[in-house]
Amino acid sequence: MRVSISKIGLDGIRDLRTMFLHENNFQFVCNKCHDYGWADTWLFRIDNVRIGYGSVWGTDRRQDRDTIFEFYLLPPYRKHASIVFEEFQSHCKAIWIESQSNDIFLTTMLYRFCENSFAEAILFEDGFQTSFEMPGAIFRKRSEHDPMNGDDSEYVVEANGEIVASGGLMLNYNIPYADIYMQTRETHREKGYATYIVQELKRIAYRMGRVPAARCNIGNRISQATLEKAGMRVCGFRLKGAIRVLED
Repeated sequence: MRVSISKIGLDGIRDLRTMFLHENNFQFVCNKCHDYGWADTWLFRIDNVRIGYGSVWGTDRRQDRDTIFEFYLLPPYRKHASIVFEEFQSHCKAIWIESQSNDIFLTTMLYRFCENSFAEAILFEDGFQTSFEMPGAIFRKRSEHDPMNGDDSEYVVEANGEIVASGGLMLNYNIPYADIYMQTRETHREKGYATYIVQELKRIAYRMGRVPAARCNIGNRISQATLEKAGMRVCGFRLKGAIRVLED
């Protein structure tokens, strides 16, 4: 069996990426790395047959290529996963693996080849619909007359003539997902505005034909509680591990 690994443009593995996204069926956090030119892609062959691909980017500096964040093999060839992964890592020289725990295949490689792995973020999917009401609060699109104060979020919550929370949807992820983000002014926190805006942004996402998703830092318990109260549920974790140095 002859394994070959070669760097290739995105068009050369686009069909394989389509299969990867279809099979996993979740918001892929690093999808934008391809759109923005932050990643290199590699094609895998066994005996000159295309069997899969891998992608590498830099998690600390985008211009670096030190972290494997995609690794996909066609099902008939997954029995060779360890051999192909070792060849891939040898060619691309990556020293990290970054995976989503709901990407079972790459996460398996992370636990097989890494040491000192840890979770960086919590990933959320929509779990149920809520119907919170905030008397006196209005959810609306930001107008050109609203003060920006360094915040260009598309949607706001207004209460008593004051913007108390803001947020929006990031659409640079794999279709059909939309990533919810929000923030509440410090003087208006713990009053339910964050939960309310997440609820309303979920509705906007569905009206756009998108599926709402979200994420937060692993240690941000307030954001986690807010998302869960608004009907989001944990669906995975963003993991990172240092690839163990193999002895000769």
